[in-house]
Amino acid sequence: MPAKNQAALDFLLTRRSRPAKTLTGPVPNADELHVILTAAARTPDHGKLEPWRFIILEKAALTRLAQDVAVRGAALDVAPDKIEKAVAQFATADLAVAVISSPKPSDKVPTIEQIYSAGAVCNAMVNAALAAGWGANWLSGWMSHDRTFIAQAFALTPEETVAGFIHIGTETSAPPERPRPDLVAITTWMRT
Repeated sequence: MPAKNQAALDFLLTRRSRPAKTLTGPVPNADELHVILTAAARTPDHGKLEPWRFIILEKAALTRLAQDVAVRGAALDVAPDKIEKAVAQFATADLAVAVISSPKPSDKVPTIEQIYSAGAVCNAMVNAALAAGWGANWLSGWMSHDRTFIAQAFALTPEETVAGFIHIGTETSAPPERPRPDLVAITTWMRT
């Protein structure tokens, strides 16, 4: 029998993201955030390409991004409720990490696998923050897919995209449990 890490398994079986709008300060300091980023960077990465990078968004940057989102949303004629939601994502946050998908040229590792790795980094970062006792949530939104916005806001190259914004802070309320997938309905066993 393999050795079981029951504490880790229990954590994964009960983990629950915390809604970003319920997070407040305090937030992790630089040393605490370094541990979370280190754990996230242990994500599977075929070819050791590190096809992702991190941009730490502190309060002043988040406030500026909220203003930029409002301007860009209006220019694109985005529905006012969607603009408001996107603005709030940044305006009410105290700390977020932009995970940038940054695929590298490779004959061996397809770009799609590198993009998947960036998504896995987002998930690992949320789990690391939760395991460290913080509240955390992975968000995106229309602005994370707008080339003009992300190129200007984060100085991204044409190959780079935003995999997600990981909001980290102190949770103000525990979220209720939500329905989980019906494993029987989504699982197929191939035995032959």
